[in-house]
Amino acid sequence: MDHLLWGIAYGVAVLLAVTAAGHALLTKRDPRSALGWITASLLAPFAGAILYWSMGINRIPRRARQWQQMGRRLTGWQIFPSQGEEATAQLLPRGAGHLTDLRDLGDRVVGVPLLEGNTVLPLHNGEGAYPPMLAAIDGATSSVHLSTYIFDMDKIGQRFTDALKRAAARGVAVRVLVDGLGEKYSLPTVSSRLKGSGVRVERFLPLRQGAYLNLRDHRKILIVDGVTSFTGGMNIGDRHVVGAMAGDFPVVDLHFRMEGPAVADLQRVFLDDWHFATGELLDDETLFPPQLTDGTALVRVVADGPELETRKLEWVIMGALSSARDRVQIMTPYFIPDRPLLAALNIAALRGVKVTLVLPEVNNLPFVSWASRAYLWELLQAGIRVFFQPPPFAHTKLFIADGIWSLIGSANLDPRSLRLNFELNQEVYDRQFARTLERHFETVVASSREIFLADMDGRSLPVKLRDSFAKLFSPYL
Repeated sequence: MDHLLWGIAYGVAVLLAVTAAGHALLTKRDPRSALGWITASLLAPFAGAILYWSMGINRIPRRARQWQQMGRRLTGWQIFPSQGEEATAQLLPRGAGHLTDLRDLGDRVVGVPLLEGNTVLPLHNGEGAYPPMLAAIDGATSSVHLSTYIFDMDKIGQRFTDALKRAAARGVAVRVLVDGLGEKYSLPTVSSRLKGSGVRVERFLPLRQGAYLNLRDHRKILIVDGVTSFTGGMNIGDRHVVGAMAGDFPVVDLHFRMEGPAVADLQRVFLDDWHFATGELLDDETLFPPQLTDGTALVRVVADGPELETRKLEWVIMGALSSARDRVQIMTPYFIPDRPLLAALNIAALRGVKVTLVLPEVNNLPFVSWASRAYLWELLQAGIRVFFQPPPFAHTKLFIADGIWSLIGSANLDPRSLRLNFELNQEVYDRQFARTLERHFETVVASSREIFLADMDGRSLPVKLRDSFAKLFSPYL
């Protein structure tokens, strides 16, 4: 009997190993990854196969695409067809002819028109962003749509909930969408505080539907009356007010106020997410009023998520790196590049483009920071300048090319943003706006510490081992 049981166990292990190896052979795009999993599965038939089925298969895109096929996820243009074709940009700003290929790439990859006539205004930290956001809510007459990842119930959070309640009491249709995981960062939750107030509060993938650490709604959107919008990388909470209110770990960031035809595209993104969370299809024409068109910025809204075969944001970023001729300036709190992005950065630098990367000196996620540092020597060898921004923790996400093109929004340069979560960014072609961001970038660089190759080589052996160990988990960070 013992021999029979051992024979059955051996047969099961072999079956698992062969099945895992065959699945890796057929589905893995990277041959190195395929070879690694095949080797692990065959050399350690049981343990290797279990590791492959638990960690080697990325089920995130498949799950997201199933939602799309079931009709839970649409696109904003299915919900409400575009009425802004007349605002589609025909010409790029003067001196931006070399970015024509980048524009064409966006047309094909993103599938959303580049719209002219927009105004985009940077707002620094909570001190600069929250007052105009609250004023816009207090001035709302028809609708307020708010989507955020984290909605803390601290002093700032209470100001927002009070303003939302007042708007609902005036008869304004107020809809709030908060991520099901991000909401749990604060107790009591925004859902409980707004209960019974007339404000519709819904959660994006509440944890009762599955404890997804990925597939999170990382977008930040506020749209008032369909004409005024705020978006960027800033959540709602005291931490973004860099002063006494921020507590022990203040966070500096940029948010943006935008008006113009592109606001309608932000509205479509919100309505898409609302439909996914609630099943309610909002296709009222009053949500898409006429837009102001007196701004100078050309804007394309880039909504990206794991249900898409094409990695829109990553491809747009790669396009910008290949199109830039003079300079590229990048600021991100979390930097975990995959090999293609790392190669694109290095190639840009080796072409003679001045590439500058600013990362936070102190990170709220130390493990991510350690992994980031393990990549820096490759960038420094190619001539990329790297700076560490001193505290407070910098949550700002900026990408500027040649003082003309900018990418702003919620996405970090890491796998979680570029592959696993739902993100929202905007391409902006506007020389004056880019110059404003460059001045901010230059101010930050002036107060930051430059990192050299000698600094990377001079790390102690324990630190190098720590950083390299963290790097092993890059695909999951």
